[in-house]
Amino acid sequence: MTTPHRTPDDSHVWQVVVIGAGQAGLATAHDLVGRGLVPGEDFLVLDAGEGPGGAWRERWDSLTLGRAHTIASLPGMPMGTVDPAVPASQVVADYHRRYEERFALGVLRPATVLSVTSTDLAAPALLGGTARRGQPDIDEGDPAASAGPDAPGAGDGARAPVTEGLADEEDRAPVPRDTLLSLHVEAGGGRRHLLSRMVISATGTWSRPYIPYIPWVPGAPDFRGRQLHTVDYGSAQDFAGMSVVVVGGGLSAVQFLLELAPVADTVWATRRPPNFTDVSFDQVWGAEVERAVDRLTATGEPPASVVRTTGIPREPAYLRGIAEGVLVSRGMFDRIGPRGVRFSPAATSQDPAGLGPATPTGAGLVEPDSWRPFTGPTWVDVDVIFWNTGFRAATGHLSPLRLREPGSRGIHMDGRVSVARDPRVLLVGYGSSASTLGATRAGREAARVALSRLTGSSRRGARS
Repeated sequence: MTTPHRTPDDSHVWQVVVIGAGQAGLATAHDLVGRGLVPGEDFLVLDAGEGPGGAWRERWDSLTLGRAHTIASLPGMPMGTVDPAVPASQVVADYHRRYEERFALGVLRPATVLSVTSTDLAAPALLGGTARRGQPDIDEGDPAASAGPDAPGAGDGARAPVTEGLADEEDRAPVPRDTLLSLHVEAGGGRRHLLSRMVISATGTWSRPYIPYIPWVPGAPDFRGRQLHTVDYGSAQDFAGMSVVVVGGGLSAVQFLLELAPVADTVWATRRPPNFTDVSFDQVWGAEVERAVDRLTATGEPPASVVRTTGIPREPAYLRGIAEGVLVSRGMFDRIGPRGVRFSPAATSQDPAGLGPATPTGAGLVEPDSWRPFTGPTWVDVDVIFWNTGFRAATGHLSPLRLREPGSRGIHMDGRVSVARDPRVLLVGYGSSASTLGATRAGREAARVALSRLTGSSRRGARS
């Protein structure tokens, strides 16, 4: 546990509390320091993890960074040379530890934020300036490369799989804008109530795995084999000699299929044709994709699936997987039996609508050989159902603030980080910032918006 500069107590009023110390939270804290706020005095970073590393520390041992290590670089301190043989969980955990120490961020962990509520307490006077103390020598540049769809946030609680979008929240009048927020925190074996003028939530998605089909797939409770989600994966050897159906059309499913194929019999299940695209991996997460995701979050819809927006890059290993029959989807199943699943055209969409930017309307599939759905109801015996069906934003701790607009299924965003319903709350690692590079950019923007509101220099943060 890293001791904060100041022991949190119920009487102290923080200017900002950052929830989560993954990529998004650390990038935000770094920029708050660069703008003159002092960790442990002006702002506090809380993290539910047992140690540094955010969601990276939870990843399976076969996941390494290698040449792609720059995707995890934080602003002001590049990761440097990485041993491609060392698991990413170890590499990133060590890197985050050194980062927290270098910038003296004083992260308090393990500290789980149970809920954030509004109070009747008036907020104190505005800060006198945006750089009240000398700024450290900080490199403001972004990391050089982009990330994939699995944003490494810190998480905010237990990993109970999410099986459905949360019900619409109760419609209530907007909360008072100039009152303090109260954070109900479990830390050090006890409960604390911290007060803050602003909250920046950087809790990511890892703690909210999403299984969209269970329990609605008939027969699911009767399955005698093993079911698991991405978060439960250990190693390919755990499935040696088994038959595994890998469910999901994202990069995680693609990578697991290639990893499992040498030791297990695999079959790929996707509802739609696999979304291969001619856009290179380096181009896949840029301003255009962020704008596409923002269009949905701005209307209160849940954040869009990244792979439906970006597509699956045509990497050489993926193309080999198609040629070898590993990365070939057989459609989707509509029933689960005690020993297998039933694929059916009724559960499978032939419509490639919504595929990546390199698939023009009506142009067909970039990799047609990756799509060979069963033509009729077909039972396939399997020992394991491996759900790689993504995640949902871990924002349950914010539910008491009623941030959703009436009738919406997501939080209505005003730009990349601002919550339309409450200017005291900012989100990073949400929506269009749900990538490593996106989280870093969002952290910079959140720090700027927070300072503008804390100093009264702007009632609302400008979009970028």
